[in-house]
Amino acid sequence: MDAIGIIPARYGSTRFPGKVIAELCGKPIIQWVWEKASEAKYLDELVVATDDDRIESVVRSFGGKVVFTAKEHLTGTDRLTEVVNPIDTKIIVNIQADEPLIHPTMIDDVTTALLENPTINMATVAKKIEGHEQIMDHNVVKVVMDTNGFALYFSRSPIPYVRYTKENEKKSFFYKHIGLYSYTKDFLFTFTNLPVLNLEKSECLEQLRALENGYRIKVIETKYDTIGVDTPRDLERIKDKLKFYNELQG
Repeated sequence: MDAIGIIPARYGSTRFPGKVIAELCGKPIIQWVWEKASEAKYLDELVVATDDDRIESVVRSFGGKVVFTAKEHLTGTDRLTEVVNPIDTKIIVNIQADEPLIHPTMIDDVTTALLENPTINMATVAKKIEGHEQIMDHNVVKVVMDTNGFALYFSRSPIPYVRYTKENEKKSFFYKHIGLYSYTKDFLFTFTNLPVLNLEKSECLEQLRALENGYRIKVIETKYDTIGVDTPRDLERIKDKLKFYNELQG
């Protein structure tokens, strides 16, 4: 196959245990993610990878495909390698299980970026930030790119620093990183075997491992925003957003 989408899902979460199976407007969060990802045009297969019986049961209840993985994995990326090791595929797309507002276009964009350009080994997504609150929020990861759309750095801090001038007053320089990734199969295994260095440890951002070890990440801009569920408050924000959207639709 050309591309497989994998949704790594774990039950444990420091701030919100069991969040991926928490109810959101009548469906578990992971079902929202599954249904959105199923609309992507360029995935040949979609699976949930978990080590928890409760998540497995929920996924099977709505007809999703699920594979059980070892409990020893430290990250979702590590869980991906176990799933894809025996599979003949070119591209792996890592879809976060706590992003119920993920748009299928984002998945298609990171998939085709690699399929159409063999020099790219890893891609992700970013959205221009419109409000000051997100810029200052350390839970919102920011990214800066070069003129060719490759990441220069990811940070929880506001980057870049913008020196105030009249010219810069109304410009938006900030991009929110959305945690959706695609990898070539070869690079996925290269990535998981790279050493964890100071920047990744400092920011607690796994994607910095690629940059710090000299690899490039293509960043694709999207017009769609998401809200990742890290806390119960995030879940309420999404409910409010969906309610507002439904009211607009009529």
